[in-house]
This record gives sequence, structure tokens and C-alpha cells, in this order.
Amino acid sequence: MSLSGAIEYTHVGELRGPLAIVEGVSGVGWDEYVRITLASGERRHGVVLDADRDRAVVQVLEGTAGMDPEGVRAAFTGSPLRVPVGTDWLGRVCNGRGEPLDGGPPVLGSHTAEVGGAPLNPVRREPPSEPVLTGVGAVDALTTLVRGQKLPVFSVAGLPHLELAAQIAAQATTVGEAFSVVFAGMGLTHADASFVRDALEARSAAGELVLLLNTADDPVIERILTPRIALTVAEHLAFAEARHVLVVMTDMTTYAEALREVSAARGEIPARRAYPGYLYSDLASLYERCGRLRGRPGSVTVLPVLTMPAGDITHPVPDLTGYITEGQIVLSPETHARGVYPPLDALSSLSRLMRKGAGPGRTRDDHLDVAAQLLAALARVRQVRDLADLVGQAALSPTDRRYLDFEEAFLRDFIDQRSDEPRALDASLERGWRALLTLPRSQLSMLPARLLDAHGAKGLDEPDHPGHPDDLDHLDHLDGLGGEGSR
Repeated sequence: MSLSGAIEYTHVGELRGPLAIVEGVSGVGWDEYVRITLASGERRHGVVLDADRDRAVVQVLEGTAGMDPEGVRAAFTGSPLRVPVGTDWLGRVCNGRGEPLDGGPPVLGSHTAEVGGAPLNPVRREPPSEPVLTGVGAVDALTTLVRGQKLPVFSVAGLPHLELAAQIAAQATTVGEAFSVVFAGMGLTHADASFVRDALEARSAAGELVLLLNTADDPVIERILTPRIALTVAEHLAFAEARHVLVVMTDMTTYAEALREVSAARGEIPARRAYPGYLYSDLASLYERCGRLRGRPGSVTVLPVLTMPAGDITHPVPDLTGYITEGQIVLSPETHARGVYPPLDALSSLSRLMRKGAGPGRTRDDHLDVAAQLLAALARVRQVRDLADLVGQAALSPTDRRYLDFEEAFLRDFIDQRSDEPRALDASLERGWRALLTLPRSQLSMLPARLLDAHGAKGLDEPDHPGHPDDLDHLDHLDGLGGEGSR
């Protein structure tokens, strides 16, 4: 017997990757926490992945490297893996298993909670209604994040998604209420982990941040555990400590690849692109742990970041993530190539809950109107560029050329901002107005007349309005080319 009273089993039949097959067991259940002692006295930890008759498949969190089946003792605790929870996590930097990396003592708490957790009961969910302001102007204005929402960032390798995730984690806030951030990094290089620590140092020092860093050379099993620990800590901070918590998880594609690796080691039949058939339910078990609970203070908002292999949005990870979540923020290689940060693809981005958390009484009265007009103008820009490819820019109408001017103002003045610059929503909306006012008033049909008057919108032919003096009536020769701006 071990000191804790659990039976220790010594017959480890096989080591397979991160898995240990323990034989001769009885009364062992799925997801049970295991304490493993090596012959040298070293302690490791594991979780039961599968139990069948007298055999248990244990995933070793620290990996099986250096383990000799002879002399290994496995003690099954009879309960799932639990971690301490509470405000002691705030200001700490830990690895993916929750062990300190900052030189401090182990994180303690008056309570412990199961790492596996559970999705929120839909019946007890409170509808989202208040914004989380990220300090990134384009995100706050066009794809507003709402408390309790799950809004992923879709990116491609080589784009600054980690910089954007760190910037949001450093700047995000809610007005007048206790706010915390839990940042879970998975499969990071040491350089990336160092960058994240530096970028979030101020927020950590203020006691508003929990930082979990899993690096690429850490055991693959730890990568599967990292987001679960992050969400477990966040749930307690939100629903027991009355805080609004933003959980940033990057990179979920790395997480899914770790899941695929463990599935292959278990000998499971693969599904699409060799990912396990339960990838959808596994991702949902993470994403659906966010929200607001009726009768409870606080909220958990989730911002997962994932890279699309080869930019393929139909890849299983972004595809399934899109089904589960409430919109997406898409980063564009083309915008990045033009030197714009963050390289947001505004037309592909969407926040399905934006109308619940933006507009009169929540952000600004003109917020939704300005956002809608900006997106409508961008859609017209895409048509104008297609037309220019056919006939050349010289043949475009004055209105069409104004749309090209608008695009430049949109990218350079509205979207572009420094990665260390927090931008207030009011400032972002005013920049949006400046971009829109490069267009003639007749093109701003989604904005009420009172707002146009207040901002001094002018017609195309008014002399004090910058632009081309040509009149649209002289451009009938373009009518047959199919561009809306030529009519």
C-alpha cells in the first residue's frame, strides 16, 4: 500500500510513446489520476485513458523517456486529476502542468477542482450582453468581443497571430469591473515563450494574469492538459471570485496535433486527415466551458488562436472550430504583405454576438452603423479591384477611384496600429469615420443623415471635398463593363 492508501501496481507490460500499459488492475476508471514512482524514486503523474478488464492505458504527463518497466509502481487515486484553484494563480508563470516557472513556490488554493471540467449547462447560461474591449481598434470596432463569447482567431504560419494574442491579453479590459486574463500557450518555441513573458510582464506584475507555457520540447501529453488547467482556473476566478476572465489559448492546431499523436499511440482508427474521430467533441468540451451563469457573477470569454495548415480553412481544426464558436477573426497574408498590423481580413471576419454587446447603451450609438458601412465599402472595394483588373485603373469612374482611396485610408489609418499601442474604441470609430469620409455622401447609404451631417459628409461634386472633379454623368461609356460604380 502507498502512503495515501491507494494500491500500487508493479506490472507495467509495455511502454508505447507517452503511454504505459499497466496490467493486473481492478476497479480502475477512465480519466483517473495516477501517481507513478520509478525505481530511482522519481515521481511522475498520469491519467487513465482506457481501462478494459485487468488492463489500464495510462498517459504519462511527463512522458515515458527514461522509464524502465521493471521497478515502476503505479498508484491509482480513484478520482480524476484535480488542481488547486483560487486567486493564488494570479501573477504566476507556470508550465503546462501548472508547475511554477517563475521560481516561486507551488500554487496553492483552499479548494481543488477537476481539470476535466464540464461544459456549461445551456439552461443556466445568461445571454452575453457586455463587450470585452481588446485595445485593438479593428477588432473592437468590427468584430466586437462579448463577455461569455468564444471567438477564434484564424491565422496562417508566418503571420503575427502570437503578437496579436499577446497584445489582446496585455490590453483587454472591461469597464469598471474586476478583470483577469488566463493565457495558455501550447507548443511554443523558447523564443516565443520568452516573448510572451516579456509582453505580459506588466499585467502579470499587476496580479491580473495567469500564464501557462507549454513549449515544443515539453511532453506531448502536457499539451493536452494545458488548456484544461487554464479553463479550470478561469472558471473559479469567474464564478467564485466574481471576475470577468478572458482565456487566450494558442495554438489550438498544435493542441489538435498532440491529440492526434496520442490517438495514434493508442492504436485508434483515424478519421479525416488522421485526426481522431472525436476531435469535434474534444474541441467542444473546451470551447463550451465559457459563458455566463445565471445567478452567478463573472464570466469566462474564450479567444482560441489557431493556424490553418497551408491556409486551408476547410482543414479539420478550423472547420470544426467554426462550427462550435460564434464567429472568427481572420488574418490575411495579403494585408500582412502590405505592412499592416494587425493584418485583419475584415470581410472574412465576423462576431455573431456583436449586436448583443455593441451599440447604444453599451459602446457608442453609431458603432454598429459605422461598422456596417465600413464592411459594405470594403465589399465594394473588392468589386472595384476586380473591375480594375479588367479595364485598368485609368478607366475607372471617379467614385470607383474614391473607393481605392478609401481602402488605403482604411488600412493605413483605421487598421494599422503598433503592437504595443492600446487604442480606445472612440478613437477607432473616429478613424473609421475619417476613412468613410473619403467617399462621397451618396455612397454612405447605411449611415443616418443626422450622423452624416454631424461629421460633415460632402457630395462628390462639392468643391471643399477632396477628390476627383469629374461628374458621373460623363462616364456612360463604362456602363457596359458591369461595375456598379460605373452607373
